[in-house]
Amino acid sequence: MLKIRNVCKAYGDKKVLDDVSLNIHKGKITSFVGPNGAGKSTMLSIIARLMEKQSGEIFIEDKLIEDYGKNELSKKISILKQSNNINIRLTIRELVSFGRFPYSKGRLNKQDNKYIDEAIEYMRLTDIQDKYLDELSGGQRQRAFIAMVIAQGTEYIFLDEPLNNLDMSNSVQMMKVLRKLCDELNKIIVIVMHDINFASCYSDYVVAFKDGKLLKNGTTDEIINQNTLREIYQMDFDVQNINGRKISIYY
Repeated sequence: MLKIRNVCKAYGDKKVLDDVSLNIHKGKITSFVGPNGAGKSTMLSIIARLMEKQSGEIFIEDKLIEDYGKNELSKKISILKQSNNINIRLTIRELVSFGRFPYSKGRLNKQDNKYIDEAIEYMRLTDIQDKYLDELSGGQRQRAFIAMVIAQGTEYIFLDEPLNNLDMSNSVQMMKVLRKLCDELNKIIVIVMHDINFASCYSDYVVAFKDGKLLKNGTTDEIINQNTLREIYQMDFDVQNINGRKISIYY
């Protein structure tokens, strides 16, 4: 389990995260939702140790995150941020192989290549794995970066708006892959998500942030309802049960 206790982050007088505490459960998908600037991506970066917190504690399996060595942590958690700028020309397979660096240090072995092959196949990229990234559509590039994260083979996977640049078909396929990783491999996946309906259909838990505070935290069924969504987003929602899933209409 990942435990977050009283985490705070500020830039000058502006509090970006204000005394946030929550637990992230094993084998589950947890979605961070909320308005722009609510603190979702900042929380993800702090958990992954890409950004320093002002105060508070984060534990991975009862060990403080600061007590993990850099290489040890990279075998435990992987993260994909919104902005992924690479200045060298790479094929999909070369990019995905970067996920194995904590293990291979650049010298890929049979086991590394097995992880790479599986990740590429997971993301339906096998037929185009030798294409260069600058030859791909935005959706194909996003799938390639997700494959790199999968190849890293970590127990914890953090994704910051992974559905960006994906059409409906690829978004559904992406979420089905993430659901499969949880259900079959017991991965812990945390996603910053703007689409409430994707969060509702594929998440186990939803954590709502607003103005740097943790506003609501619970199961998908507890959070996806008209009153709670109105409190989070300050707008009206019509939540309907369609084929056993809660779908929000807010247009």
